[in-house]
Amino acid sequence: MTATDDGLVRAAIDAMATRFELVIVAGDMDAGRARAIGEEALDEIARLEHRLSLFRPSSDIAGINAWAAERPVKVEPALFSLLQRCVALSAACEGAFDPTVGSLSRLWKAATTIPPSSAIEAARCRAGWQHVILDADASTIRFARKGMTIDLGAAGKGYAIDRAIAVLESQGIARALLHGGTSSVHALGAPPDDTGWRVGWSGDSRGNVFELRDGALSVSAVHGRVFSSGGRTYGHVIDPRTGWPIERRLSAAVTGPASFECDVLSTALLVHGADWLPALQARFPGYEGLVNLP
Repeated sequence: MTATDDGLVRAAIDAMATRFELVIVAGDMDAGRARAIGEEALDEIARLEHRLSLFRPSSDIAGINAWAAERPVKVEPALFSLLQRCVALSAACEGAFDPTVGSLSRLWKAATTIPPSSAIEAARCRAGWQHVILDADASTIRFARKGMTIDLGAAGKGYAIDRAIAVLESQGIARALLHGGTSSVHALGAPPDDTGWRVGWSGDSRGNVFELRDGALSVSAVHGRVFSSGGRTYGHVIDPRTGWPIERRLSAAVTGPASFECDVLSTALLVHGADWLPALQARFPGYEGLVNLP
């Protein structure tokens, strides 16, 4: 964490397979206090990685994946609330976002050519938000199908950003910018002598620039981890309903009040395409989206 002569305090952390970078406008606040608050916010992201990571055997998500097909698994209240939000959003997005997509993600990430149709269908049958059973009274989760795997993906990153932003706000930070990788960013207030934080969408051929103030931006894209087969290029974003990767849309962006919802909705918008924009705006007031075609 460093403080600069322009009154900005900067920090970064590597977590959730990406790099989070934070800029705080200290203003009248002592730079040392701003620095400590920033460290606390980034510590929250690191803490959540240990609880939400699919790949850490000791994480809460790993425990759910190991046992929820056999018996109800009790989870702490904050995680239970997050899982409830995931299931509700899956329904509202018509399954285009699905936190149980883990079996499909693993299949396609390991692929160097198109998997057999039988393997795709088998993985698809081990997914489905409708088969997640949440008991609010007991605070438990159970899977109705064997082999299901929760993989929060970008939604987990968005949730961690929201929690870090909450730490900043609770400690009196009114102006800051926090981003995770190149796909998720959340702004508080505005930088000095400006009306908002300006963020460019580098994957958009139209050169869109978003001005963020007390809000978030998320971008989902089909490029990145890809492979080609039969003259077609396949990305890492899976349509949970079909079991196949998205091809025809290059990227989708969503802005709105919360990073978690923005990450979920940008994924759903990428899967659905531009025709889903009216539904997004009607179902999620305060959120707006764009789709960038090839």
